[in-house]
Amino acid sequence: MSIYTEHGYYNRADYLKDLAAETGVPLEVVHTLADLLGPSEDFDGLVSALEDYELFSD
Repeated sequence: MSIYTEHGYYNRADYLKDLAAETGVPLEVVHTLADLLGPSEDFDGLVSALEDYELFSD
């Protein structure tokens, strides 16, 4: 079982798609940040980066 299935997602792609929808950040941005940070940061650093993106994108 992967970390993604443990959290109720099919895989990383499913998680990233849901995260984009949840945060309102474009999927392309989510993928770019996820690629830069790596999978080890998907549930921590990536979430923080997306919160920062939301704050500064207005």
